[in-house]
Amino acid sequence: MSHVHEGKRVAMHQEMRMGVLIRLGYRAIAHVRNLSNFYLFSLSILWRVLRLHPLRGITKPVFFRQILFSGYDALLLISFIAVSISALLVLEVHQLIGQMGKGTVVYNLFVVVVNRQLSSLLIALVLIARSGTAISTELGNMVVHNEIELLHAIGISPFSYLVTPRVTGIVISMFSLTLYFNVVSMLSGGLFYELFYDVHMSDFFNSYLGHLTLSDFFMPVIKSILFGMAIGLICTYQGLKVGRASTEVPQRTMRAVVYSVLSIIVLNILVTLANYELGVLS
Repeated sequence: MSHVHEGKRVAMHQEMRMGVLIRLGYRAIAHVRNLSNFYLFSLSILWRVLRLHPLRGITKPVFFRQILFSGYDALLLISFIAVSISALLVLEVHQLIGQMGKGTVVYNLFVVVVNRQLSSLLIALVLIARSGTAISTELGNMVVHNEIELLHAIGISPFSYLVTPRVTGIVISMFSLTLYFNVVSMLSGGLFYELFYDVHMSDFFNSYLGHLTLSDFFMPVIKSILFGMAIGLICTYQGLKVGRASTEVPQRTMRAVVYSVLSIIVLNILVTLANYELGVLS
């Protein structure tokens, strides 16, 4: 009898292991299918963007409203963040090394920390929090209320009307806000530098611009375009993946935020490595 019970126990363990492996296999297949669908979705949207679909017909209002909400309406917040970062940076350098900060330390910190890294990352996080969540939620609610099917019924492509202008608007807003952030941080940095070190702002600007290299101009541009594309594509894709239940809307929005944040971190690392290791932007 003991041998029989032992054999049953072993068989049950084997069945449990097989069940776990099968579930893992199904999950892996689902992830691969989801990635392939997102890849095809991205290619379709990027092709429409390159053909200037956002500037045609009924998509124009959607495109300009996206720029208005994502870009113009965020200027005050971006200004506050840029001035705060500049003030904190100059203040911390002043507290740590005092008048030694009159050297190249402040300029290098502004160029390396603010211009190369913080500007695009902070703008991307602001866009994810403001625009990414709004896009995913709006598209998800449209799916739940059958508005996507209605667009199909009247012969309007949801990709061309809903997705393409939003992705393009996010990219343009990301690029513009990054440039604006760098300009405001430089101007406010010069002001605070003059207050703490009794150095004229013009000297700060001349020294700051003198420390800029070719990569310092191109890195924010490339990062802003890549970050904007990633945020726009991920948030629109997750919004359209909502099913019939309204409870899926916040779930997909949460996924859009998480995946967008992870994507900009990975892209930031890859672009930085390409610049430093390969000298692609040097």
